Amino acid sequence: MRHSNKYNLVVVLGPTASGKTALAASLAHHINGEIISADSRQVYKHMNLGTGKDYDEYIVNGQHVPYHLIDIAEPGYKYNVYEYQRDFFKAFGDIRDRNKFPLMCGGTGMYIEAVLSGFKMIQVPSNPQLREDLENKSLAELTELLQSMKRLHNTTEVDTKKRAIRAIEIEVYYQDNPQIEVKLPQLNPLIIGVDIERELRRKKITKRLTERLQEGMTDEVEGILDSGVNPKDLIYYGLEYKYVTQYIIGEISYAQMFERLNIAIHQFAKRQMTWFRKMERSGFNIQWLSAESSLESRLQKIEDLLFNSSLSV
Repeated sequence: MRHSNKYNLVVVLGPTASGKTALAASLAHHINGEIISADSRQVYKHMNLGTGKDYDEYIVNGQHVPYHLIDIAEPGYKYNVYEYQRDFFKAFGDIRDRNKFPLMCGGTGMYIEAVLSGFKMIQVPSNPQLREDLENKSLAELTELLQSMKRLHNTTEVDTKKRAIRAIEIEVYYQDNPQIEVKLPQLNPLIIGVDIERELRRKKITKRLTERLQEGMTDEVEGILDSGVNPKDLIYYGLEYKYVTQYIIGEISYAQMFERLNIAIHQFAKRQMTWFRKMERSGFNIQWLSAESSLESRLQKIEDLLFNSSLSV
């Protein structure tokens, strides 16, 4: 493995449909690295088309690039940021112990920031009284409340009331128990952002949604439901699993499903970029590379930053 004088982790982040996985896999292939996914839904088995698990992108020049934290939980389980932080550092240590270079790749800002923040998170128990107090609030009201809170645990990518209430529940617990945050081992990350022009991103999102539906995304969701997973548990995951489930159980038509889902994914990508910009304002240095520049030029730029200590970021 080539050793960087400055960094012990590369982070490749970006909104959905930006091409970040292909970039991270190619980089990992070049530097003898392994990828740790930072996607809150790709952790689930059998949820493939809906979460965009592009397994083929992990094959570079005929060689498989190892990845971690994909397909590690069963559908219906509610994997959380606490578990992600714990599992990330376990994978990070394993990769380093084998003299490989770790790369984090994904678009779940809360997961990425939970790792890079340097504070250990713990399992947060449910708060039935708080949930009852919040139940009658709208998603817009819950989102506004979430955004009014100042710390890491409060502003997450939420598109259902259940997720928003859980995020508020976590923040309230941390405010009441400030002693639970403990420093983690030092990370020295090079953070790369994939910057994709808005109109191009919109076209790619709609094209990809059409392709995934043609490839059998509704069949995938039906299979998960047939396995015994409650529709409410699938709706909890939002986006594809929310709207396709609603279509399958007869709440909306196919045309309504496509239109609402397409809009929701565009809104989700916008929220992802909002999160990353917030990270920058909080002091995270993100090196943005255009999605429209060649893969070779982006790889060269990253390797120059990673291994040339005279270059400043």
